[in-house]
Amino acid sequence: MMHTTVGWHIEMEFMEDDQHTRAVALVRLPDGSEVRAHGRASRHSIDTHQPRVGEEIAGARALNELAMQLLTKAHEEIDAESGRISHPIHV
Repeated sequence: MMHTTVGWHIEMEFMEDDQHTRAVALVRLPDGSEVRAHGRASRHSIDTHQPRVGEEIAGARALNELAMQLLTKAHEEIDAESGRISHPIHV
């Protein structure tokens, strides 16, 4: 039996100012569809300026949203193919 190796590349972009970091995650799937998700982080005024930490938090939140969207997409595809309501997919 032959196995096909598939790879996904996820793109992350960050937009920052002194108090906020926004992240956008994008994955292009082999079927040609794209899934995009967003994450945010805010720095408390008494915290030191650490852009990397804001990127990690905002990036993690964007990836978490991306994961949830992919689970929803898979669930909908299972339902469409089977013609029935399937059990929820849990993380």
